[in-house]
Amino acid sequence: MNEKAAEGPRTRVRRPQRADARRNFDALLAAAREAFAEDGTQASLEDIARRAGVGIGTLYRNFPTRQDLFDSVYLDEIDELCSAAGQVADLPPWEALAAWLRRFVDYAATKRAIYEALNRDSEMMRSSRAAMYEAGEPLFDRAREVGEVRGDVTFDDVLRMISGITGGGFVDDDQRERVLGMALDGLRARPAPPAR
Repeated sequence: MNEKAAEGPRTRVRRPQRADARRNFDALLAAAREAFAEDGTQASLEDIARRAGVGIGTLYRNFPTRQDLFDSVYLDEIDELCSAAGQVADLPPWEALAAWLRRFVDYAATKRAIYEALNRDSEMMRSSRAAMYEAGEPLFDRAREVGEVRGDVTFDDVLRMISGITGGGFVDDDQRERVLGMALDGLRARPAPPAR
């Protein structure tokens, strides 16, 4: 078996070992995420380096190509989304699912900003999707098992709904929260009407 197959699919961002280099790396990812959200995939690399407080050479040492930066921003979002599932797992079932879906909205916004630059047929994208489902689906299943989620809905339905909602963008964070609240309200199971 080759070395790449032995390590499994790549769904984690590979951060530098040294603390100072890791700080620069993380600052560049945060700055890139912000710049891509504001300016799309054509965001200036010089602006990203400036926002991160580093020189352009540091950006290129960490991300030799623009595609490397896109892929790393995307993988970092997946890492954070998967970690968020573990962070909310001890909450009551509905609260855990709703909290994770709120974090999913942030992921979807970043993905939308760089979607055109991602190779959607790549192993990285397939592995990332699998990791995301592996992280979030148990939260969904737990909420459905206790009767908090409609029985006619699948996890894939929910992610497509949330992705569709975030695809249009929002005027501000308040509007995003209202729209997400309406979607979550529609996802909740309703008590059966009283018998007549």
